[in-house]
Amino acid sequence: MSKLKVKMLSRNPDEYIRETKRDIFKMPRNYDPNLHPLELPREYTRALNATKLERVFAKPFLGSLDGHGDGINCLAKHPKSLSTLMSGACDGEIRLWNLATRECVRTITAHDGFVRGISAHPSGKYFFSCGDDQTIKQWSLDTEETSASNTEPMNTILGKHGFYGIDHHQKKDLFVTCGESVDVWDETRSQPMRTFKWGVDSVTNARFNPIETYLLGATASDRSVLLYDMRGATPLRKVVLSLRSNTIAWNPMEAFIFTVANEDYNLYTFDMRRLNSPICIHMDHTSAVLDVDYSPTGKEFVSGSYDKTIRIFPVDKGHSREVYHTKRMQRVMNVKWSLDDKYIMSASDEMNIRVWKARASEKLGILKIREKTAFNYGEKLKEKFSHHPQIKRINRHRHVPKSIYAAQKEHRIIKDSKRRKEQNVRAHSKPGTVPFVSAKKKTIVEEKE
Repeated sequence: MSKLKVKMLSRNPDEYIRETKRDIFKMPRNYDPNLHPLELPREYTRALNATKLERVFAKPFLGSLDGHGDGINCLAKHPKSLSTLMSGACDGEIRLWNLATRECVRTITAHDGFVRGISAHPSGKYFFSCGDDQTIKQWSLDTEETSASNTEPMNTILGKHGFYGIDHHQKKDLFVTCGESVDVWDETRSQPMRTFKWGVDSVTNARFNPIETYLLGATASDRSVLLYDMRGATPLRKVVLSLRSNTIAWNPMEAFIFTVANEDYNLYTFDMRRLNSPICIHMDHTSAVLDVDYSPTGKEFVSGSYDKTIRIFPVDKGHSREVYHTKRMQRVMNVKWSLDDKYIMSASDEMNIRVWKARASEKLGILKIREKTAFNYGEKLKEKFSHHPQIKRINRHRHVPKSIYAAQKEHRIIKDSKRRKEQNVRAHSKPGTVPFVSAKKKTIVEEKE
């Protein structure tokens, strides 16, 4: 039987389909490096342009939430809803906000005096608040109801002292409060399940570990950072720094890593398994750091300071990659990083909550395929040429208020003077009598177990 041969036309779509509507002809491309001797200078120019455009389009401020009648003292995120935010003020008022519409959806007159802390239940159905009036109150998170029962607390617990903070467990119906002591509460009881004390006047902040949920971290007024285990009867470890720490934040991706915001203008990242020195010292603020919060990825954190600025730090870097500020913003009391890793919320003394982009030049909304490709290509080029002086200078430069610039210059002079003095003392002393002590070791005054 003879074989029948059939002639067919075969065409490769890559040879005739245009990349864009404006392309008249398909352009043949040969990626042989020998045919492109100017590829490196061309890529450098593109990386330089991408770095410049990033700074041109850096507009991080999105809007503000107005309505509080006094300074805002605490913020809390909703565990389920990205658009819901809770805030407590110094006049005892709590407000629930819709971030999508930037409107207040509910107002509660909660406490007599300062609202010291707010924390939501993991289910997102209700939240707890504490204040100077020695009470802990449970509130419904249903924003649609407008009945009188929605303005009254679901439950009220009377304490023996004022509270400075509250945090809810990630999985169980437990929450922790801090004040004269660290108390662990069951939602169904009116007395604490467990009370921890370690010779401290007052504990200013306490947080559950989001991974090892039986671990607690706290900061105290005697300059110490305390670690607790709920399964034990006594505290675990204690480290005393040179100045007081205001807030503690756990890394959501690494169970043993936490960061504290200190009064000495720095933030310290520790590994709880080795507290004799911090892993990294984050130095850029020019006044006391009041709050810190991690991103959901665990690679960065945001801090708010008395110097009226917000800074974003990589976990492993000593200097911030971004600084946010406005003319009207006063001392930043609280900062929160949204659970979708895109936004940052800050609350300050002048009764405003501000919403920022986590990445200043990021384009919001849906990106086209070509936009994503161009963005990824530019990011890779910036990473490839990041060590070049011109690109490094443009990428690092930020405009800051005159007071911040002057304070940074003054602090730099002070540090250089101290360093020179230590070097001179060591050089003119007998060998070994003045040992070298690293900056990380200097911050630790005492460590106890």
